[in-house]
Amino acid sequence: MGAYAELPGVRTWYETDGPEDAEPLLLLHGGLCTNETWAAQRPDLAASHRLYLPERRAHGHTPDVDGPLSYGDMAEDTVDFLERVVRGPAHLVGWSDGGIVALLVALARPDLVRKVVAIGANFRPTPEILADPGMLDDMTAEGPFTAALRDMYAAVSPDGADHWPVVLGKLADMFAVEPALTPADLSRITAPTLVLVGDDDMMTLEHTIDLYRAIPASELAVVPGTSHAAPIEKPALVNTLVLDFLTKDPAPTMLPIRRAPVTRPQ
Repeated sequence: MGAYAELPGVRTWYETDGPEDAEPLLLLHGGLCTNETWAAQRPDLAASHRLYLPERRAHGHTPDVDGPLSYGDMAEDTVDFLERVVRGPAHLVGWSDGGIVALLVALARPDLVRKVVAIGANFRPTPEILADPGMLDDMTAEGPFTAALRDMYAAVSPDGADHWPVVLGKLADMFAVEPALTPADLSRITAPTLVLVGDDDMMTLEHTIDLYRAIPASELAVVPGTSHAAPIEKPALVNTLVLDFLTKDPAPTMLPIRRAPVTRPQ
């Protein structure tokens, strides 16, 4: 089921799924994508949670806005959505750009965030962290690299298929300089966070490990044999990892190093 929410920043399309009285969970899609990409997650997650799937400004059914696009504005839209539509805190499960937005919301409004799952997310600008920096050269409006994304956009965008090059250009400009978080910024995230990534993701594993290490209450899952599209490539495993994290307390470990209790001198 889909509808529009009249938010201060943009008229936002969203869908819902799952029992109305269940714990709320936001699914935040990736950049240049739509809610269609969550198809393999929705049945499993909706069995135990009330799902909300907002499409961000200039994505899917949600129109573009005047001026540049930024992760900060998208995070503000998400905060407005939580306050006006969800009307309270929720879990945030974000994929790629959606994961970045989830981290920014967790920083800005910890009162609205229960747990975070950041899938294939980065905290530095794309040119700094890509395993293959040449991928940026392939991100053209009519090129084969973006063909599937272009088709998804054209099928539902209220701005029309001809607006695709404009949106792609705005997002490319954003990717070049955002996000610009530091480990010190990430250290202020208080929500329990699962950092999940494919073992052959677009960003380096070293960057993902830096993200995991910077967030105090974080866990790390590396999905074997997958790329940036891990939720599509191994949905059963990804869904199990996500639901286990959201619904269970952390298991006690026998030999903790990173999570070892700190003993202070008397």
